[in-house]
Amino acid sequence: MLGVTKLKTGEGDPAMATANFENVSREELKEGLANGSILLVDVREPNEFAAGHIPGATLNPLQKFDPKALPNIPGKRVVLSCRSGRRSLTALALAQEAGRGDVLAHYPGGFQEWSNAGEPVEV
Repeated sequence: MLGVTKLKTGEGDPAMATANFENVSREELKEGLANGSILLVDVREPNEFAAGHIPGATLNPLQKFDPKALPNIPGKRVVLSCRSGRRSLTALALAQEAGRGDVLAHYPGGFQEWSNAGEPVEV
């Protein structure tokens, strides 16, 4: 696991607060999905998710993002993802602002990196 980094994602917008985050590599994500230690939440829009997503991901679109709907299972690490890493950072900030200090991780390569690497895609 990488160290926690502070990121100032924006100013003036409460949805763009300072977030603590960890980057999860594609290999780390694959391993965590395979062994069940990672719960992947895709924050892209429903049409993007329906067109293809990382197997095992659940949907919580940023447009209607609900931090309360994020999984909270002891021993499981919630990892957020999107197309290329930007929306997942915004969702991390929203989750942390809503009191979900346990939600720290995102997959910065997102679906774009995953699919370009030839990894399996679910539709």
